[in-house]
Amino acid sequence: MKYKKKILVTGGAGFIGSNYLNKYVAKYPDYFFINVDALTYAGNLDNIEVKKRNNYVFRKTDIRNLALLEKIFVYFKPTDVIHFAAESHVDLSIENPSLFVETNVNGTNNLLLLSKKYGVNRFHQISTDEVYGSLGPKDKPFTRNSPLKPNSPYSASKASADLLVRAYNKTFGLNTVITRCSNNYGPRQDTSKLIPKFINNLLLGKKVPLYSKGENIRDWIYVEDHIDAIDLVFHKGKIGKVYNIGGNCELTNMDITEKILKLTGRDKSFIKPAADRLGHDFRYAIDNAEINNELGWKPKINFSDGIKMTLEYYRKSDLN
Repeated sequence: MKYKKKILVTGGAGFIGSNYLNKYVAKYPDYFFINVDALTYAGNLDNIEVKKRNNYVFRKTDIRNLALLEKIFVYFKPTDVIHFAAESHVDLSIENPSLFVETNVNGTNNLLLLSKKYGVNRFHQISTDEVYGSLGPKDKPFTRNSPLKPNSPYSASKASADLLVRAYNKTFGLNTVITRCSNNYGPRQDTSKLIPKFINNLLLGKKVPLYSKGENIRDWIYVEDHIDAIDLVFHKGKIGKVYNIGGNCELTNMDITEKILKLTGRDKSFIKPAADRLGHDFRYAIDNAEINNELGWKPKINFSDGIKMTLEYYRKSDLN
């Protein structure tokens, strides 16, 4: 079969990447998807429900390995790249900053080098609102014109990768787009992250470690809303542009904890205060006006519904 597009998807066995593949491999039978993943702690092939489809293939590959990546470009001849793969755990970045530079910066540069060399049509960089730094309680939400002020090794490595993507667009004319999203939650997220960790702990009758007083604020988005925005920007986003994707749902970590406690039938005695993270950003928030006005996207799933669906996923996972 002659495919309209052959999309190299990096990090497709991870949380957001697997949700993207599970929906869009099925939706676009005339596209061919090459899933490249190193299968670190956050990658799991059990996340992939479409592995038997004819328009999907997996190759275990580390994006830090330029030679191995080039073999994939030569063999599969991808027309486009959607780059999810990243080290993304802030606490781990504090312990091992070098790993984040190697994967998020050098790995992204490897993909850009090959995308330029082999003439890909579009390079879509999946990034994060954390590159903008931290907001105060009354500051206006981030826009795509907000300055980059990353505070953790993780966010600094993602900001660096974004700047490389911009440079390849400006210097070499590579067709790029960047999307920066707020905190995701939903099925298939690694249980080291706040929401699945708290859900799993509470389902097992264990206490949950809450940083400081739980006052830090995040803007939350259900993962399906995010992947729908990614698909829209991939197809219709303007070349060289940055699109912010927010959930319009600012909640403190205590708000999140209390909601999960209620859903699992636990009380506040299950909260175990934890020493605060080094350099802990106080608040993230994203202004969706531009992507809404230009592309007509806005989040559809409210947090009350999304957290129930997420809880049900992990409850079933525990039973299996």
